[in-house]
Amino acid sequence: MRDSAIRNPSHPPLTQRVTGAGLRVVTLLALLVLAACATAPPQRSAPMPAAPTQAPPQRASEDVLFHAIGLVGTPYRWGGNTPDSGFDCSGLVDYVFRTSAGVDLPRTSRAMSRVDAPKIRSIDALASGDLLFFRTEGRRISHVAIYVGKGRFVHAPNSGGTVRLDNLDNPYWRSHFAYARRVLD
Repeated sequence: MRDSAIRNPSHPPLTQRVTGAGLRVVTLLALLVLAACATAPPQRSAPMPAAPTQAPPQRASEDVLFHAIGLVGTPYRWGGNTPDSGFDCSGLVDYVFRTSAGVDLPRTSRAMSRVDAPKIRSIDALASGDLLFFRTEGRRISHVAIYVGKGRFVHAPNSGGTVRLDNLDNPYWRSHFAYARRVLD
């Protein structure tokens, strides 16, 4: 059902079918149902500098969140950038932002970390839809995720795994968090 909803333009996004308190309930239920364990993220390739090219619509943040959460369980594949082929971390982020909010991002996590968007350094200042960047390979940015709120984020963490929700309170992710970028402002 997830794939047919993505491909069928006559099927409205979930955010157009559920509004108000119902939207909050669906979001909360999705976050509660989708839990997973953290593992080390994959190696990343060289950056490609670019910035977002299109302003997102007013409800872009909600669309991004629902789309990202809907992809939980999709297999990880290095270099993957579609639900059918699987995702690596930057492929997932690029796909979700491009198809849900019309925002074109660079292809690699390192290049995404350099887009011209406000930088958020404090975990306490994060907002849903922010891009999270992690340094898992020394000093350079090597992983990207989508913040969904309440300390949770969606990402494609490693080979053999799947797209999943993880928590910034996990000691591994907290110690490797570098900063975030707010591209949906």
